[in-house]
Amino acid sequence: MTHRTLSRLDRALVEIERALETVFVAAPVAARASPATDVPEADLDDDARRHAAGLMRVNHVGEVCAQALYFGQAAVAREPAMREQMLDAAAEETDHLGWCGERLEELGSRPSLLNPLWYAGAYAIGVGAGLIGDRLSLGFVVETERQVEAHLGEHLQTLPAGDERSRAIVRRMKDDEARHADEALAAGARSLPAPLPSLMRVASNVMKAVAYRI
Repeated sequence: MTHRTLSRLDRALVEIERALETVFVAAPVAARASPATDVPEADLDDDARRHAAGLMRVNHVGEVCAQALYFGQAAVAREPAMREQMLDAAAEETDHLGWCGERLEELGSRPSLLNPLWYAGAYAIGVGAGLIGDRLSLGFVVETERQVEAHLGEHLQTLPAGDERSRAIVRRMKDDEARHADEALAAGARSLPAPLPSLMRVASNVMKAVAYRI
């Protein structure tokens, strides 16, 4: 089988298509079944439903950003193996995006209205990290996934009592993010220099506060 070499225009069109699908398809088709498939729906009151939707909207934004980050890093990766690792991780994040989108629909809510902004910012960060070098780019993955893993752990504690459908999704996502971080470490990730991890936490907290409501 012959593989066509993509031109710059081809690559640009691929990135545009990925961006449009990530931002505007709220619940893309997941390769894996949702962890909530066999979990019964809870009888949530209005306040609990709104709170669960807010948390799942934050998680949906996190997956939009993860897609953008991985695609940005893959676009400028120096080594083919690095590019493939990023694209494989992005494929799993598509599952997460689909699961969160489905859960938002079940809760009678919607994704963040600022998804185009979140995607653009994360993609720019991914490209910037990738241009610095593959090992530092992997370090960025490790730090990002560890922070996401931590906030998903918080969500497991703060989701409404009885909302086991959301909790099942968040639990599986948390396991996947931990594995992505471990894989990046095994591939030779380099620790990020200060103050990058702290700045990432600040940016993440701002995103979570805004996405919960908008």
